[in-house]
Amino acid sequence: MFKHKDQRVGVFIDTQNMYYSARNLFKRKVNFKNIVEDAVAGRKLIRATAYVVSTEGGENEPFFEALEKAGIETRRKALIEYTSGHKKGDWDVGLTIDAVQMLDTLDVVVIVSGDGDFQPLANYIQARGRMVEVMAFGKTTSSKLAEMVNDYIDLSENQRRYLIGPKLETRTERPQTTTTSDEKKKSLPKRSTETDVQEEDLEDPSDSFFMELDDSVSDQIESRTRRLEF
Repeated sequence: MFKHKDQRVGVFIDTQNMYYSARNLFKRKVNFKNIVEDAVAGRKLIRATAYVVSTEGGENEPFFEALEKAGIETRRKALIEYTSGHKKGDWDVGLTIDAVQMLDTLDVVVIVSGDGDFQPLANYIQARGRMVEVMAFGKTTSSKLAEMVNDYIDLSENQRRYLIGPKLETRTERPQTTTTSDEKKKSLPKRSTETDVQEEDLEDPSDSFFMELDDSVSDQIESRTRRLEF
């Protein structure tokens, strides 16, 4: 797709979709700053918005503040807890409405999500004569969404740029065993070319655009990021 510097760009980030995709696929966190930079690609940024879910304890405030310092606006929604114990945090409708309302000021809409539920939005944007671009991780991206947009960037192909931080711990508890220092050295994983933990990955979280979410924020959200549509 042809991109030029005079294009007006709006970036809309489905933050939870990105968080769970990165965690499930790579056990890493997302570098949102680099994603926005590459989404703009030297064009005119009108607005970059991250759609987030806040908890009562405010654990995510440092992350929200880091986004805002980088020029990424945050739209916040409180986590909904039902009497059944089910928890929900969903921004699909809000993101869609914001993108539609901004179309008169945009030439390009960049959706940072692989959720196939955004297909109707992509259709509408293109029908209005605007271009749609998607940035997401390939294995958790709807194939139909990727095929229909004007440009698609698979973030998995450049993990060093779009992932950050040491690998996250899994939920499965491992039995504790006593090992010698030599055994520990032997058990260390070999470094790979794509998922190495670099020195810059160990920066302070408030400066690294990490996202830490409550694991209980709806199994529905996590399962949607795993869903592939063919």
